[in-house]
Amino acid sequence: MKVTGVIFDMDGVLFDTERLYQKAWEEMAAERSLVLGDSFIKDVCGTSGVHMRQILSRYFQVEDSMPLVEECRRRVRTWLESEVPVKKGVPEILEYFHGKGIPMGVASSSAKNQILSNLEKSGLREYFAEVTSGSEVEHGKPAPDIFQLAAEKMGCDPKTCLVFEDSANGVRAGRAAGCFTIMVPDLLLPDEELKAVCSAVCADFLEVRQYLDEEMTQEV
Repeated sequence: MKVTGVIFDMDGVLFDTERLYQKAWEEMAAERSLVLGDSFIKDVCGTSGVHMRQILSRYFQVEDSMPLVEECRRRVRTWLESEVPVKKGVPEILEYFHGKGIPMGVASSSAKNQILSNLEKSGLREYFAEVTSGSEVEHGKPAPDIFQLAAEKMGCDPKTCLVFEDSANGVRAGRAAGCFTIMVPDLLLPDEELKAVCSAVCADFLEVRQYLDEEMTQEV
């Protein structure tokens, strides 16, 4: 496999921030005397736009869920003002691809300003040639739109792009875009059905590096 570009999801992949969003949703549900249940994380992780709002409307029992989205983002943004926690192995894998001259991008369902803020505060912005947010595409994950656009921005064929994802919706989006999609699980481990969708599953980016060295050294 020839790799011409690498695309990272953000929350739960580059940064240990997915749990902050889940904390906000749980708080907001409790304030409304609601219990979201175990299925909520799987359903909402990685989504954006209309698809996410439909999920929120169902779980929060409201017709218009946009105020919920805005409130969740506000809470998370406040928590991230002091620190943006970088996931294990991220600096090393970024240096790995940078050293090989392979362009990298971020494709996240988060708001564009939050993506840029996280990258700047963590000192990782310089690694990424392009940043793509869910608001830039008509259909959010699990549709392939965001990864197709990210690849286009980098001038790469999606079929020669690596995608790193942590959610079921993200993995399905990456594969639907035709990318070689590696799952690096965060809050949820993949079941057998999802493992079959992934090109590979690695526990963290240190394992990703080992996987690439062992399986793809002749091409990467």
